[in-house]
Amino acid sequence: MVVPALIGSVTTTETHRAINAVWRIESARLIAGLTRMVGDVGIAEDLAQDALLVALERWPESGVPDNPGAWLMTTAKRRAIDLLRRDKLLDRKHEQLGHELEAEQERAVPDLDASLDDHVGDDLLRLMFISCHPVLSTEARVALTLRLLGGLTTDEIARAFLVPIATMAQRIVRAKRTLSDARVPFEVPRGAELEARLASVLEVIYLVFNEGYSATAGDDWMRPALCEDALRLGRVLAELAPDEPEVHGLVALMEIQASRARARLNASGEPILLLDQDRAKWDRVLIGRGLAALDRAAALGGARGPYALQAAIAACHARAFVADETDWPRIAAIYQALGQVTPSPVVELNRAVALSMAYGPAAGLELVDALLSEPSLKGYHLLPSVRGDLLMKLGRPGEARIEFERAASLTKNAREQALLLARAAASKTS
Repeated sequence: MVVPALIGSVTTTETHRAINAVWRIESARLIAGLTRMVGDVGIAEDLAQDALLVALERWPESGVPDNPGAWLMTTAKRRAIDLLRRDKLLDRKHEQLGHELEAEQERAVPDLDASLDDHVGDDLLRLMFISCHPVLSTEARVALTLRLLGGLTTDEIARAFLVPIATMAQRIVRAKRTLSDARVPFEVPRGAELEARLASVLEVIYLVFNEGYSATAGDDWMRPALCEDALRLGRVLAELAPDEPEVHGLVALMEIQASRARARLNASGEPILLLDQDRAKWDRVLIGRGLAALDRAAALGGARGPYALQAAIAACHARAFVADETDWPRIAAIYQALGQVTPSPVVELNRAVALSMAYGPAAGLELVDALLSEPSLKGYHLLPSVRGDLLMKLGRPGEARIEFERAASLTKNAREQALLLARAAASKTS
């Protein structure tokens, strides 16, 4: 039973809209706390959904409680006790837990909520780590994170990533089963394991953000809801792990990138490239948050972390009120540093763009041409796109047209394809 999907069909009343909002806000907290109790994230989600179903039945008549999150947790905990009893799983430890929970339910709601808050931060952090556990595939980590921590329905996740609902549902079910079969502990990793596991969490959050910021397929160039979900998760993680510099680096990067959202599309939904954007539409509040997060990363000694370096590049753009003020030599230098930390042909391609802006298109083309034989970029549409742009600037429109057409054939995003074909057509008249 996938209860959140039910919400979409019953949101015709104010109460059901309120329930939908409560679920989106409270579901991660519920599932995290219940996972700590029952030790299985799949069972925990089922219990949370059962509580939500009760709310859907009762709240339209009784009204939304003053503390809906505590109400849902109390209801879910009662279900947990019933489950343990029904399945005859109560050993002494379970009996003791059951007595404690029953006693807790008899207290006033504010006391219950306070007791939950004692663990909520740790529980949410544990839920992030278990959702992004390396035993799962990258696709499964992304889906499970959006499901458990983002509060998205299976339908919403499937639509966001353009896959059939049944496929996404199976992916989520398999992920939860894999975690259960592997007996993955509900804990925050320690010591040497923490760095690798944290990197996995950051990777998933940034993958979600990037899919929203520049959709890899479909008719829309952006999917803002995914950006918002990723940014929210990043901010939560920064609060839960305040001493991790790369967490702040990632938040800085996403804040600054998100600040451009209103300037990236025209009225028809067509893409507007960075240098052509109206920077007055950039969100200065988000930029301020991003720069502050970047300062926090640097203060923690993380200025040369991969996400912090990317955020530093974004900050160079954010500080330029007009495109001509962009410090391209500095951006090229930061890309060089990023390439030393995380060697990547994509980083080199971006460095080529920065070099062309700083020292002329010939300097950039030299590096781009050196990347043509790179196997990992064979199907990467931005390689011919960048090469076409540099060839146009060098007065070689015939060659540029071929590159733009090739780039258009490689992208799966309809908006981006239209942009590239338009550039190819424009090169014919040059």
